[in-house]
Amino acid sequence: MGKSIDRLGEFGLIDSIRKYQYPSSRVVEGIGDDAAVLKLDARRYQLLTTDMLVEGVHFLRDASARQVGHKALACNISDIAAMGGLPTHAVISLGLPSGLPARYVSQLYEGMSALARKFDVSIVGGDTVRADTLVINIALLGEVEKKHLVLRRGACPGDVIFVTGPLGNTLHSGRHLTFLPRVKEARFLVENYKPSAMMDISDGLAGDLGHLLKASRVGAVIDEIRIPLNPGAGLNSALSGGEDFELLFTLPAARAHSLACSAAGKKGFSFIQVGVIIKGPARISLRDRQGVLKTISASGYKHF
Repeated sequence: MGKSIDRLGEFGLIDSIRKYQYPSSRVVEGIGDDAAVLKLDARRYQLLTTDMLVEGVHFLRDASARQVGHKALACNISDIAAMGGLPTHAVISLGLPSGLPARYVSQLYEGMSALARKFDVSIVGGDTVRADTLVINIALLGEVEKKHLVLRRGACPGDVIFVTGPLGNTLHSGRHLTFLPRVKEARFLVENYKPSAMMDISDGLAGDLGHLLKASRVGAVIDEIRIPLNPGAGLNSALSGGEDFELLFTLPAARAHSLACSAAGKKGFSFIQVGVIIKGPARISLRDRQGVLKTISASGYKHF
């Protein structure tokens, strides 16, 4: 029978289905990044992403329906931001348990609609079906200029690793239901500094840095003392708690120095250096507060 999906894990399952993708001539980047990249015109690429939220995994019923709707769309917008792009059009599919109040569904859409207006996203369709538990799935289109596209696989030895804000304790604090996708920060970066690699942090710093390192075929050293923490967060929560939705990106040393000397802070942006890319296998070394290096697991929040 082979391994069950819970033993295989989310990313093991993704790896196992890669062989079924059909790489047509329009596909620039398929499975393996925050969004698929498709040919659009001479200047731009089309971006396509989808995220599914399931009650009991990504939210609880006692959460505000507006906040759940906000999160459902925000997760997708964050994926588009991670590619350097701008979101454009969304379709929304709902699996609805019998007996769910119609007002709850309206409030879901109120949350999604408010965020859609903020980021100029048009909700253009979707589907509904009865389900045993509440499921929200959104597919989102975006666009990015070819010169601004950023993938996960471009990090090189000597590049500096950054995050766009504090990490950890997002589930307990409720921030995972209220975060704003870092679209403005991403556009500032791609227009001015051209990150060598970028993705959003949905599975924790260690988990998502591990994905970036695997894609780029490099290693990393991160410094415990530099990792920014949310109030109430500990190191383990920042490394593997998940649901932060900050950006994780790398810059060549000269551009990193330029960013550090820039006026980004005056724009309200936060770019925090947490480590450096090194040669070698896709492995993360953590330098603790005593200066001792140790290899840590590149595992993050588990969806299975």
